Amino acid sequence: MRPIVQTNLRMPSFMSTQRQQKPTLTGQRFKTRKRDEKERFDPTQFQESIVQGLNQTGSDLEAVAKFLDASGAKLDYRRYAETLFDILVAGGMLAPGGTLSDDLTRTEFCLFTAQEDLETMQAYAQVFNKLIRRYKYLEKGFEEEIKKLLLFLKGFTESERNKLAMLTGILLANGNISAHILSSLFNENLVKEGVSAAFAVKLFKSWLNERDIGSVAGSLRKVGMDNRLMELFPANKRSCEHFSKYFSDAGLKELSDFARNQESIGARKELQKEVQELMSQGEPIKDIIVYSKEEMKKNSISEQTMISMLWSCIMSSVEWNKKEELVTEQAIRHLKQYSLLLKAFTSQGLSELTLLLKIQEYCYDNIHFMKTFQKIVVLLYKADVLNEESILKWYNEEHLAKGKGMFLEQMKKFVEWLKSAEEESESEEEAED
Repeated sequence: MRPIVQTNLRMPSFMSTQRQQKPTLTGQRFKTRKRDEKERFDPTQFQESIVQGLNQTGSDLEAVAKFLDASGAKLDYRRYAETLFDILVAGGMLAPGGTLSDDLTRTEFCLFTAQEDLETMQAYAQVFNKLIRRYKYLEKGFEEEIKKLLLFLKGFTESERNKLAMLTGILLANGNISAHILSSLFNENLVKEGVSAAFAVKLFKSWLNERDIGSVAGSLRKVGMDNRLMELFPANKRSCEHFSKYFSDAGLKELSDFARNQESIGARKELQKEVQELMSQGEPIKDIIVYSKEEMKKNSISEQTMISMLWSCIMSSVEWNKKEELVTEQAIRHLKQYSLLLKAFTSQGLSELTLLLKIQEYCYDNIHFMKTFQKIVVLLYKADVLNEESILKWYNEEHLAKGKGMFLEQMKKFVEWLKSAEEESESEEEAED
């Protein structure tokens, strides 16, 4: 039997459950890292620096731009963006409502004290443009500042509002800010007192001085503002007639026409939706024709626009077979059903040509219909929807480039037959004479 040996094992120091206290030097001061320090928010000191610099540069806007560019390296623009823009626009920090705060540190060299003319406003726009291009992080803050200033319009004088409107129009034209800022103009109090509409006149005049109505409309559509302009007026005046008269009288006929066009687009969308609903419910074709003609007249929709819309409704009202050999037969059956509807809206040669172009475009865009084009045209010819003159005009000169080679080849024999039939008819008439 092996004797039991008792040993006093000591646990290594690194396995000890109690940590040994590290020695410290008394009297030593530890410096806090700068990134751990929380600097007190003090816009007053920032304001003093900006105002002092602006007072030194005076009304020389090129010198102002250079001063702002250099100051960005020393001053915290990111933290004090709102203060910076308040000073550049109004001369000092703005209190809620748009009045200058009680702080006496202000400058006379700002947007609101400048001359009220387009050239001066364009020069100021360049100052903001250079500043934001140099310090890209100011973009968002600048847009928020403009939205805030628009809410403060009642706190500004008429001259100050005019300058801000012209500047905003130029900034919108240059893409420095988004048209989304216009949402501030829909504020109930501003709308009620007519401030929003009056401001919009100056703004759009300035914008249209820089860009055409197509560009302006594109910017509005991009942010969904194209259908909201009526909100510049109180609810009891939100009509296309009132909008058009107000802006036409102010010399903005382009904007007035744009609003009318938008209303027409809205009406067409509603009509298309209703026609599709009638089709899906299996309503009689004669009833759909009556309803469509009434709406067409009420909304001043042209027959060409109407036939394009009806073609889209007809072709989207069925789920098409994916097999090319079966889709032709399905298309002929389906279009026979609606040939009377198409005939009711092709009383003009231009309407027939419009329909032919829509058919060509549809067959090109939907690959399973590429070989169906000729059969559709022949069907509609036999149903008196299309006549020889329109088909020959399309074939000879008015066709689209889309699928041109294939579709002209498909139509070649039929067109030759039409021409020979036309010649025979002319010969018979001459013989009778």
